[in-house]
Amino acid sequence: MAAPSHRRSLRSRRTLVVTAAVVAAGVGAGVVVMNASAGTVDLYHQTLAAKDGWASSGTGTTGGTKADAAHTFTVSTRAQLVKALGSATDTTPRIIKVKGTIDANTDDAGKKLTCADYAAGTGYSLAAYLKAYDPATYGRSKLPSGTQETARAAAQSKQAKNIVFRVPANTTIVGVPGTGAGLTGAMLQVQNVDNVIVRNMTFAATEDCFPQWDPTDGDDGNWNSNYDSVTLRGATHVWADHNTFTDAPHLDSANPKYYGREYQIHDGSLDITKGSDLVTVSHNQFTNHDKTMLIGSSDTDSVGKLRVSIHHNVWKGIIQRAPLARIGQIHIYNNYYDVTPLNGYATQYSINSRAKAQVVAENNYWKLPSGAKAAKLLSGDGTGSVKGSGNLVNGTTTDLVAAYNAASSKDLKTTVNWTPTLTTGLETSAKNLPTSLATTTGAGVLK
Repeated sequence: MAAPSHRRSLRSRRTLVVTAAVVAAGVGAGVVVMNASAGTVDLYHQTLAAKDGWASSGTGTTGGTKADAAHTFTVSTRAQLVKALGSATDTTPRIIKVKGTIDANTDDAGKKLTCADYAAGTGYSLAAYLKAYDPATYGRSKLPSGTQETARAAAQSKQAKNIVFRVPANTTIVGVPGTGAGLTGAMLQVQNVDNVIVRNMTFAATEDCFPQWDPTDGDDGNWNSNYDSVTLRGATHVWADHNTFTDAPHLDSANPKYYGREYQIHDGSLDITKGSDLVTVSHNQFTNHDKTMLIGSSDTDSVGKLRVSIHHNVWKGIIQRAPLARIGQIHIYNNYYDVTPLNGYATQYSINSRAKAQVVAENNYWKLPSGAKAAKLLSGDGTGSVKGSGNLVNGTTTDLVAAYNAASSKDLKTTVNWTPTLTTGLETSAKNLPTSLATTTGAGVLK
């Protein structure tokens, strides 16, 4: 084959320059941009637009845009994904293109793994566990300990080694358009690293085979699971955009009850904890889930961090934590909350501000079914703040904080100690959000 002409080489370089310039100009909001030289902008090299939420602060969020050919991967199996991620401590920029759906519960050869496979050799069985820690005989004053709890933890550890994927710094993970890209049964862990982009992915069926019984959790005890679909722990500069999060196909309505409590196999959808900071969550769909987004792992999580922007997302069939916010400065704007019960998921509340969180919630839209009350859309512990404006309930401007405080003994504070400035794309009216976000959010939209 003849070598390309010098003229063609120059034209190619000009195309790359134009593409990079368009990316820098602001396609980070997920808009598909055209130019005469290059057609659609290269999805895999897009970076977060300037002033698009907290993740644009400081150095911004560029992910793996500087990756060379040796660190640009297309993956379609679990083994390929593990290899592409490499070491969690390797900061070399990398781009990972996910083609199709990858099942985390498979071995290196692609064979399907089940809960029984993880339990094999540990001595764990659910029947033995239930017998050992029945509150009628074991009591309710202490966590399980002993042979079966040790076995349960060992089985859970085996599953974790298979389904937890640690993401290194300077990484972009993008689903290849048109392939139904995503992860099923997986936890994507972004821990103590900087500069990560996750886009155009469906995260489904993240399930813990071995929930732990905690008789001290609440008045009646609870079963607690261990994996979020995406978890940020001490992570900075993270952009999660145009993803879909769902429990499907196994919904909570299919969970059995033991000791009179739901055997919960799902944890969070997208949790932002342990001092994570400078995060933008945009244009995602969160559906069919209970404890959806936790910001701050405890009431003493890192002061001065946990700065998160949440905009242009759809929340549908969500029971709670949309989000639950602690300590940080959280901007929630232009989201659509449909709190109509869906597949057994009935909303308890949308936004919870506690542990002195400083939440600004503006220009969001809530769809309430008949009989539902606006007073139930917020929650708090009496120390958190929500400064609200421009929020609509069924098309009518509503002071959600006033409605909540009128019905609650633990008032939300109405002033905050900061003013959002990183607000690229902020819409001053929420009126059209139910229509516009229906076709512009979630996985499969980006081309």
